[in-house]
Amino acid sequence: MSEEPLVLGIETSCDETGVGVVRGEKLLVDAIASSVDEHARFGGVVPEVASRAHVEAMIPTLERALTGANVALGDLDAIAVTCGPGLAGTLMVGVAAAKALTLALGIPLYGVNHLAAHVAVDIVEHGPLPEPVLALLVSGGHSSLLLVPDVTDDVRPLGATIDDAAGEAFDKVARVLGLPFPGGPHIDRAAREGQITIDFPRGLTTGRDLERHRFDFSFSGLKTAVARWVEAERQAGRDVPVADVAASFQEAVVDVLTRKAIRAAKEHGVADLQIGGGVAANSRLRALAQDRADAAGIRLRVPRPALCTDNGAMVAALGAQLVAKGRSPSGLDLPADSSLPVTLAHVPDQIG
Repeated sequence: MSEEPLVLGIETSCDETGVGVVRGEKLLVDAIASSVDEHARFGGVVPEVASRAHVEAMIPTLERALTGANVALGDLDAIAVTCGPGLAGTLMVGVAAAKALTLALGIPLYGVNHLAAHVAVDIVEHGPLPEPVLALLVSGGHSSLLLVPDVTDDVRPLGATIDDAAGEAFDKVARVLGLPFPGGPHIDRAAREGQITIDFPRGLTTGRDLERHRFDFSFSGLKTAVARWVEAERQAGRDVPVADVAASFQEAVVDVLTRKAIRAAKEHGVADLQIGGGVAANSRLRALAQDRADAAGIRLRVPRPALCTDNGAMVAALGAQLVAKGRSPSGLDLPADSSLPVTLAHVPDQIG
């Protein structure tokens, strides 16, 4: 093995078939096949449809990644794969493919945590992660605050969503406003044309709620407040100002996310904040986070939008770190664990 490990990463936790290739800390290629269009007519991801799409896309995406990176399977030092958390059926497709490759090639297998991979991907964008770093991960399934002294084996949860994740709220509010799925990009675009004219609630930010859930998130009440406001306008015979509702809803979400992230960084004495996950592509979240980080004297790291959504590059990036730090590989009995805890950055062999 060379000093800089060449690792292929496979991501199938939801509706994106991602295959990335990383050499050390350098991203060589990030190939993605998305089934999002197949889910749009249902207004959300259908697990069975996503699993079939992964099976169909796996080999073409793998071949495209190897071609793009100008490497052969025989050049690889290791395979990394998302083994959780995520949809059980889709995870199994990726894990099965990774096991087949490692068995055929005789190289190590690393089953990695999807959330830890979202943190690790920033390495290929901005270089080595500070240790520790405070990570804010926001996506359709997760809204988490993590203290990360070492992304390969020391990830500590500080807070998480207690109901709807931020991305899920974006999707549901988009549906209320008649915007397409997935809702995040469409609300972001609509909000740029609107004004923040409605004071929607900020969950878990005051009183006893804040005391009990200092770094947790709740967006269910916000989603309901938006739906009731829109319904009241329609019942009154008034046109719903979609852009203004989108801007006001979006501001409520990103205000809570950034406020709690900055507070967590300050209270834990961490000078670096990293934001990842699909919602990290939101333009207002990135702008407000930068403003508040600058005001607090905190350094902000956010990968480019293409690396915020689910992708194989993040899995390969974490895999390369695991190899470089000499972490134990996984066994061929590696399970797909839809509820894999974030404290387990990767799953080492339980038998060997």
